[in-house]
Amino acid sequence: MSPLLISSFVLGYFLLLILVSYFTSKGADNETFFSGKKQSHWFLVAFGMIGASLSGVTFISIPGWVGATQFSYMQVVMGYFFGYIVIATVLMPLYYRLNLVSIYSYLNERFGFYSYKTGASFFILSRIIGSAFRLFLVANVLQILVFNQWNVPFFVTVAITILLIWLYTFKGGIKTIVWTDTLQTLFMLISVGITIYIISTKLGLGIGDLYHEVKSSKYSQVFFFDDWNDKRHFVKQFFSGMFITIVMTGLDQDMMQKNLTCKNINDAKKNMFTFSIVLIFVNLAFLVLGALLFIYADKIGLQIPARTDDLFPLIASTHLNMFAGVLFVLGLIAAAYSSADSALTALTTSVCVDFLSIDLKTNDKKESTRKRVHVLISFVMFITILLFSLISDESVISSVFKAAGYTYGPLLGLYAFGLFTKLNVKDNWVPLICIISPIISYILNMYSVELFNGYQFNFEILIVNGLLTFVGLLLISKK
Repeated sequence: MSPLLISSFVLGYFLLLILVSYFTSKGADNETFFSGKKQSHWFLVAFGMIGASLSGVTFISIPGWVGATQFSYMQVVMGYFFGYIVIATVLMPLYYRLNLVSIYSYLNERFGFYSYKTGASFFILSRIIGSAFRLFLVANVLQILVFNQWNVPFFVTVAITILLIWLYTFKGGIKTIVWTDTLQTLFMLISVGITIYIISTKLGLGIGDLYHEVKSSKYSQVFFFDDWNDKRHFVKQFFSGMFITIVMTGLDQDMMQKNLTCKNINDAKKNMFTFSIVLIFVNLAFLVLGALLFIYADKIGLQIPARTDDLFPLIASTHLNMFAGVLFVLGLIAAAYSSADSALTALTTSVCVDFLSIDLKTNDKKESTRKRVHVLISFVMFITILLFSLISDESVISSVFKAAGYTYGPLLGLYAFGLFTKLNVKDNWVPLICIISPIISYILNMYSVELFNGYQFNFEILIVNGLLTFVGLLLISKK
């Protein structure tokens, strides 16, 4: 594909996002930026959340996983569904009842100052590392496909990437993101759908043939019950999916901020229930695409890359037509930016509300503070991405990304303890508990085979992390 062609489509795509931002940010103020004045239509939030929950990493990784794990990921997705039910029936009513802007304000009311700041700090750390990692991967793809051929340094590519997000979010904030995420989800789904159609056509498959081809392939097994030590075992996958959803959506300011822009709790529940059902079919489409990629590679004699994440980019850019290649780039960018733009806004919100007490400032100070923080978070994201590029060792970067996931365990423990017990805690001890629990979890994960007779943790290490935090809070509890 021509770098000029790719860059033209990418530029056109962002001009469209900026145009949406122009119309959605008219008359915007701080309330618009943080909560959308609670005027969002629930169906827009539901549709946009699909893209926000699927990052650029997911866009290329889920199809790549099919070769090694078949359709076992659907067991995780089933867990997601029940996790969203918990969010809709337990967490969201709490947030709406307390009229929260930052969901971590609950920890201040329930436990105190140190618990509150600890929860918000863990979110900020997790989101900066996670979002920077995802944007790093996308910027790297653009660097390889476009900017290397024009001798543009990587730091310039990253700066452009961050600047584009800043441009369409700096004024309208969450109100704009509800609309741009809807648009980006549409682009992502179109990309996946048309790619499935193109590969099916090349394989000579109609709709009925497509179903039978995938079902009869060696990639279609969904349920795994045989080996308890297998990371794909149903119980592990299902409960991991459930708790991942609870913490990475229900206890995450980024994901919940969009839900809190709905007009009322009933609309927010409609959004969550609808989104949870649609997401099942979207993930299934990604897995079908993955199976088709492996089937197609086998048919044309293409050697599967050592990193199966590279299979989708490889086939889309070199073995299908130019249209498919452009769709891949647009789909990847849509998936990446729909999660990154909301992260930038959520991080700005958390810093302003949780650490700078923006509500106590005058109106002029509120706006100037929010704008400065927005720029600061953008700069921090820029520096973090450059640090990833300097490390250059992919396994190290991936480990840092995974380690950031451990910081959601303390949030799970904190909220579970707050919701399901009436005990108070020694608030000043909470930060220590929340630091120790992820460390112990990490060590258990590293040596699980030796310690637990061959057992290997997968996503369920999150549950262990949350349980350790819960027990730690129990030890420092008081009546």
